[in-house]
Amino acid sequence: MSDVDPNLDGPPWDEDAPEGVVEERDPNTEDMFGAPPVAPEPAKEVVLAEADAAPVHAAAPVKPRPAPADAPAHENDGEAYTVLARKYRPRTFEDLIGQEAMVRTLTNAFATGRIAHAFMLTGVRGVGKTTTARLLARALNNETDVIDRPSLELTAHGVHDAAIMAGQHMDVMEMDAASHTGVNDIRDILESVRYAPVEARYKVYVLDEVHMLSTQAFNALLKTLEEPPPHAKFIFATTEIRKVPVTILSRCQRFDLRRVEPEVLVEHLGRVADREGMKIENEALALISRAAEGSVRDGLSLLDQALVQAERGETVKTETVRDMLGLADRTQTIALFEAVMAGRTPEALELFRTLYGYGADPVQVTNDLLEHCHAASVAKMLGPNATRLPNDQAQKLAALGAVISAGTLARVWQMLLKALDEVRRAPNPADAVEMAIIRLAYAADLPGPEEALKALRDGEPVSGGSAPRGG
Repeated sequence: MSDVDPNLDGPPWDEDAPEGVVEERDPNTEDMFGAPPVAPEPAKEVVLAEADAAPVHAAAPVKPRPAPADAPAHENDGEAYTVLARKYRPRTFEDLIGQEAMVRTLTNAFATGRIAHAFMLTGVRGVGKTTTARLLARALNNETDVIDRPSLELTAHGVHDAAIMAGQHMDVMEMDAASHTGVNDIRDILESVRYAPVEARYKVYVLDEVHMLSTQAFNALLKTLEEPPPHAKFIFATTEIRKVPVTILSRCQRFDLRRVEPEVLVEHLGRVADREGMKIENEALALISRAAEGSVRDGLSLLDQALVQAERGETVKTETVRDMLGLADRTQTIALFEAVMAGRTPEALELFRTLYGYGADPVQVTNDLLEHCHAASVAKMLGPNATRLPNDQAQKLAALGAVISAGTLARVWQMLLKALDEVRRAPNPADAVEMAIIRLAYAADLPGPEEALKALRDGEPVSGGSAPRGG
């Protein structure tokens, strides 16, 4: 039998609270959230009386300090910053840099009406594959007041341009194959490709990183790619063209997007810096271009990082960019290469330790030595202009290559490649570089296998590499 009366309507804790009785709160306690009790508002008469009795020298209420007149106002307060790589993404084919051959081929194909049903765009990162795919989708569905056919003459006033660039057009489907790798994702495309476009001229399917598709997904695409509907176009983009099956490649028109030449990239980065109202030295732009390795996106990302190294109105210095990239001074690494090739081991070690003390990355120093070895070899065969280096640096390396045999340069190249692997795996990379310098200084003037064999056959002493020469 329960002790609780089943006839009670309310909860049992209501029994202890008689009606009309409210418990007073202890004024010495805080509420459950830790806030002090609210002080009762003083009567109006008391406030006025206190104000009349206040002394004349009472402190006035503290006013917020006004901002200094010369403080610069933030121009984009509350607005999200758009990185340069997105802000300056090409919007027309004329904006694409370094891809003139592809643009010329596409222009002729569109002008003559010989438009393929599938395109394969390949190249390294950041050269414009995805951008070109979107521009192609716009060109295929180009429609303005004066243009009603597929055309590469893109404008900002096209009927479908805004929706396509925003990824919101119902007839242009962009899919990331890296995250949609299965056959079920391709089956969805094959189901929709049968239907005619709703608004545009063509239904365009853009598949980025297409090499990530599974084997079954590629096989599912074969039949449709071979005999597609007349209203469907496919655009594929990939960085790993070797992973794409040959059966897919044979059904597409392939375009290899080239790395952008350093001179072209330097000019482009200079124009972007000018449009941003920033100043940067040309040598700093050359360092960024070299670090980008032909990738426009990488170059713009590095430029974005470099421009914040100086205040607005100031010029970004070459030394600042070099420190940002962890690079060594190119003239110093050339001097290091000269000391190594001359066998001056103590001088070479001191030069490297100086560079390392300034913050140069040992891996980057080894890479620079490899580039110098290559430049000296190329200059020996083709002349200084073939090195694509500043004139003074090209002349130094050309003079060095002129007095060193091609066999010795080839042997140094192989030793530096082995040293690069050791530097990357060593617990202390700087120690690995020093050991490589000692090894190179001893072996730089060693005769090649043919020369040593000839000297032994002729009974002559095999010279070279006996001891390092002092600095």
